[in-house]
Amino acid sequence: MTDKLKERDFERMVREHKSTIYTVCYMFSKDRDEVQDLFQDSLINLWQGFDNFRGEAKVETWIWRVALNTCVSAERKKKRRGERVPLAMAGDLFSDTDAESKQVQQLYKCINKLDLMDRALILLWIENMSYDDMGAILGVSPKNISVKLVRVKQQLIELSRNGK
Repeated sequence: MTDKLKERDFERMVREHKSTIYTVCYMFSKDRDEVQDLFQDSLINLWQGFDNFRGEAKVETWIWRVALNTCVSAERKKKRRGERVPLAMAGDLFSDTDAESKQVQQLYKCINKLDLMDRALILLWIENMSYDDMGAILGVSPKNISVKLVRVKQQLIELSRNGK
């Protein structure tokens, strides 16, 4: 494949799936700059793996896997590095204030309290992925996905009840 053809195919793939990549990145951070960094890192990792993608899985499954692995790796590095201190801003331009947005923000707060793999699993479930696709992305069997989802949903219920 020529470099121009490769670039064109990659650009088309990113255009078609950029909302998926962004959704994964947003799940792992609510800081706009950090989300952009995660998005860029995901694109770099996708580009680096583009030649090796053999089409054995669906493109969307491969993109999910790369973006999730990028975000999980960044989260682990962040925990080793310590907590970042955010800069104070006069206004919060990053979130909406209507009732539905507040509800979604509360859900994301609870989801962010889950461990990394549970967070990834619930994100895939929210996106209506099949158990087979979730298993392919996370590297576990569809049966294991079913069992894990029951446990994670119960954990989210407890987190929302406790207001933690």
